[in-house]
Amino acid sequence: MSGRSGGPLVQDHVALDEIELYGELMIAASTAAEDRLSPARIDEVLRVGRDHERKGRG
Repeated sequence: MSGRSGGPLVQDHVALDEIELYGELMIAASTAAEDRLSPARIDEVLRVGRDHERKGRG
């Protein structure tokens, strides 16, 4: 494994973050009253426009 920027360790963190976000979207979609999530609800679930806690990871 490589600890260099852009190496496998960085890619693993990115993949784990993507999996976490996908899971959050799936949970939100399964509990939604409507058939589809609105763009505003998707942004809310993904915390778009906010500082992410994961940002400091690495």
